[in-house]
Amino acid sequence: MKSQQGGMKSFIHLVLSTNIPRWALTAGLIGSIVTTLAGLSIPLLTRELVDGFSASSISMSIGVLIAVVFILQGVIDGVSTYLLASVGQRIVAGLRRNMWVKLIRLPVTYFDKQQSGESVSRVINDTGIVKDLISQHFPQFITGIISIIGAIVILLIMDWKMTLLMLISVPLTMVIMMPLGRKMARISRGLQDETASFSGEIQQTLSEIRLMKSSNAEMFEEEKGVQGVGKLLSYGLKEARIFALIGPTMYTIVMIVIVMIIGYGGIRVANGSMSTGSLVAFLLYLFQIIYPITSFAMFFTQMQKAKGATERIIAIMELPLENGQDGLEMDITDQPLYVSNVSFAYSEEEQVIQDVSFEATPGQMIAFAGPSGGGKTTLFGLLERYYEPTSGVIKIGNTSIGDLSLASWRSQIGYVSQESAMMAGTIRENLCYGLKKWEDISDERLWEVAKMAYADEFIQSFPNGLDTEVGERGVKLSGGQRQRIAIARAFLRDPKILMMDEATASLDSQSESIVQEALARLMEGRTTFVIAHRLSTIVDADQIVFIEKGRVTGKGTHQELIKTHNLYRAFAEQQLT
Repeated sequence: MKSQQGGMKSFIHLVLSTNIPRWALTAGLIGSIVTTLAGLSIPLLTRELVDGFSASSISMSIGVLIAVVFILQGVIDGVSTYLLASVGQRIVAGLRRNMWVKLIRLPVTYFDKQQSGESVSRVINDTGIVKDLISQHFPQFITGIISIIGAIVILLIMDWKMTLLMLISVPLTMVIMMPLGRKMARISRGLQDETASFSGEIQQTLSEIRLMKSSNAEMFEEEKGVQGVGKLLSYGLKEARIFALIGPTMYTIVMIVIVMIIGYGGIRVANGSMSTGSLVAFLLYLFQIIYPITSFAMFFTQMQKAKGATERIIAIMELPLENGQDGLEMDITDQPLYVSNVSFAYSEEEQVIQDVSFEATPGQMIAFAGPSGGGKTTLFGLLERYYEPTSGVIKIGNTSIGDLSLASWRSQIGYVSQESAMMAGTIRENLCYGLKKWEDISDERLWEVAKMAYADEFIQSFPNGLDTEVGERGVKLSGGQRQRIAIARAFLRDPKILMMDEATASLDSQSESIVQEALARLMEGRTTFVIAHRLSTIVDADQIVFIEKGRVTGKGTHQELIKTHNLYRAFAEQQLT
């Protein structure tokens, strides 16, 4: 019971956090209540109409009154339905906005562990379930209770014996419907989880479609996808079986009660103790009681689904943000960078960086070399503040980089990777990606940085120039073209620190020479960190840091390491001779 109350409390708190339009919710609920009360008057008016029938006349006034009630009921119901639907849409928009703002500010460690498709499912599917509960099932629940109470009170006043006979169906219905509702809740929650998992797998496969095709993995992915569809089908069939039980069961109960009422009422009408109009009114009120009871099962099922969705939404909303959302704003121009005794582990079993120390003075080129898996990329992640060191400190000048705001720190860093990540959109949008007021950046400035990166010629060759669409992840451009746009993007930001993860490793010789020239321009006057897979690119570095299994085993210039470091010398002999 405590967990039930806790779940409801969390749900209400989550909904209230979206600043719902209370006037619309109130007006919508009042409209639903008025519609329900109007509906309760119809059987009484119908009784008067039926009892007023004769061979020669029909009461026109009652007929007109019934028509007016129907019209008013329809108009008010339409308005209240729209208002409640708009409230649901605004709530789900608020939840999605809050979740999106939260997700993009979570640390990289969260996305290391979570499939992106699952997070997307939480933002889209789980919030949609909350919307359905608020805009559809909750109003039905409220009006259903009013309808049942009102109908029973009126019937007890009209004829208590017939009412008691009719109410036999209520506990019978509840006994059957409640277990089915609980079972439906379990199935629905399982379906939500399976949908999220399936969404994640599909998104991952489609995002790496070239890897899948080049690996001839169609059959593997087909089998995996078919299994996912099969699991969803299984849950869907379980839901269908529950509905198959609910529908005929309710129909049978309703028909039995109707037959009993008609039979008993017919006897009463025959002996004159009840009018025909009263019998008709009883039957109409019976429907006004039975229908809401059947919808209660769906309400409680939806409530269980919404509670499950709420738990997952709250779990995301309560995750700690990436450290450094607030911090110092600091210009790091001409500031040395110190890495002092830094260690890092993804988990207790995964020690990746151990007691690493080095320093970089302004304008120096610091290169990281060593065997694959030694921790070079992780070290870049620490410098970018994707991860926090488990021990040690990284300082810029006399200030820990952890004391700076992320926006201030990252705005002064340029990062050119092997992959040259790009967003779907135009070349212009990719050059300006992340910059404030990027619409104000002139074409002249964009062409200037493109020229500095040797990217202007191929951009000019496209019919749409800077407005050329690059495709998802830049697939419409070659590797060399993507790299040069990444370099132009770095030029546009004018970073104080430049980080390059062997930016020419995957290029052909012609593209490599052009990109190398662009990089040489970009590196001028900047503190530069380079991950080197080929020693030919770093022989002129001011300092080479050699890393093996997360530890620094050598530091110095190329010539110094040739003399003092056996493994570096072996690397050099293998690659440079």
